[in-house]
Amino acid sequence: MARKRLLTKSKYLVGLQCSRYLWVMLNEPDRIPKPDTSTQHRFDEGHLIGEWAKKLFPDGIDIPADNFTNNLRQTEELLKKRKPLFEAGFMVDNTFSRIDILKPVNSDEWDIIEVKSSTGVKPVNIQDVSFQRYCCEKYGLKIRECFLMHINNEYIRQSEIDPEGLFTITEITAEVDRATNGIQQRIDNMFSTIIADKCLDVTIGEQCKSPYECPLKDECWNFLPENSVFDLHGDRNKKSLTLFGQGIHAIKDIPDDFTLSGKQEIQKDCETTGKPHIEKKVIRQFLNTLEYPQYYLDFETFSGAIPLFDGTRPYQQIPFQYSLHVVEKENATAKHYSFLADGTCDPRTEFLSSLKKVMGDNGSIVVYNQGFEKGVLNKLATVFPEYDEWVEGLNDRIIDLLAPFRSFHYYHPRQKGSASIKSVLPVLTGTSYDHLDISDGMDASLAFLDIITNNAPEEERIKIRKDLEKYCALDTEGMIWIVDKLKELIR
Repeated sequence: MARKRLLTKSKYLVGLQCSRYLWVMLNEPDRIPKPDTSTQHRFDEGHLIGEWAKKLFPDGIDIPADNFTNNLRQTEELLKKRKPLFEAGFMVDNTFSRIDILKPVNSDEWDIIEVKSSTGVKPVNIQDVSFQRYCCEKYGLKIRECFLMHINNEYIRQSEIDPEGLFTITEITAEVDRATNGIQQRIDNMFSTIIADKCLDVTIGEQCKSPYECPLKDECWNFLPENSVFDLHGDRNKKSLTLFGQGIHAIKDIPDDFTLSGKQEIQKDCETTGKPHIEKKVIRQFLNTLEYPQYYLDFETFSGAIPLFDGTRPYQQIPFQYSLHVVEKENATAKHYSFLADGTCDPRTEFLSSLKKVMGDNGSIVVYNQGFEKGVLNKLATVFPEYDEWVEGLNDRIIDLLAPFRSFHYYHPRQKGSASIKSVLPVLTGTSYDHLDISDGMDASLAFLDIITNNAPEEERIKIRKDLEKYCALDTEGMIWIVDKLKELIR
């Protein structure tokens, strides 16, 4: 069988996920959208994590990966030195893999150490390493054991980063053994896919979202109607795949005898009638819990695998911004207060100090998804105990505006099963986030990280800060509009 193209470990993982995705990647790569900001950040952070992992092997040799031919040649030469090798590359029978860390053991064996920015071992990591070992052993190396080096989320930074504390190393040899069963057949099948004349037809399935969201999903799902069965609330594809397999694509076409949850029944009714679902009595009871003055509050945070500040852990949410709209009494014009950290120092104490100055001692604090704001506040109180009593008082006053939407006491078919503010605000008020250059929390987090960790031009920094202010302000002002609209609906 002619093997005209190279199967790398990343393409092997793609092939495991979806054969159509694999064919497009090798034959029509222009069809694959470029990584979005979030995905690119994950790639960049993975490279940074890899550099920190190398520090655990001071006698290791870094093999440049930017030149394919030179990487293979240098790998062959440096294997003789019996030292840890970083990015060693192996190609056999048109399969190719680079190894994050290849560590010599005994006189003729090696260990594979794969480095990941996750905090634990995932099934896809096992498949990843199984392909690496396949390539190494095809080349003729003796592989003793396989390991995954991942982030230790219990590590607390103190002064300089300690690589030994930052990472945890987990042996995965037995799991890799099991994953290797049948690998040759899978590889042969992938080469058959790659050299096929045209793209294979693959039906919608779990592979569209697992282990990663497929970049071809929009292309493959474009035939589905608005409000398809895949928009069923809380479904996680179980019922939707069953319905899809029966040829049912639209929520409104779901048979009456098909078992749905209460919220899913509301979705179906709304699709059938074309009208929103409104439980006025329950919404009125919720609105009656709001006391003046009303404080509409929203936080923005960032996190990363490498903690930036002393006393912080990997992936800890660090608040850097808040927006606060205060409505003193019925029909009063809201007053806006905000905070956006400036500089590269730990923003938490300044964040707390600023927030305390503008939060009164009484009245309701309205947030959207209270678990997030309360979680941030509670962690701050743990680190800064002088704020503990004050934070406890704030938490007692918090009311979650998500509640009536999460419970489907109000639901509009254009929400597509979602209760997020990004879905609720447009259907209730006609206002969306689409006109903003920063339009979601992840974009906000990455934009802030960009201006504090990179040497961005001053003009760009000013624009990003303005965009952050606009985005966070819409979150809190939007909550006021939502409450006002709910009041109209129950009159």
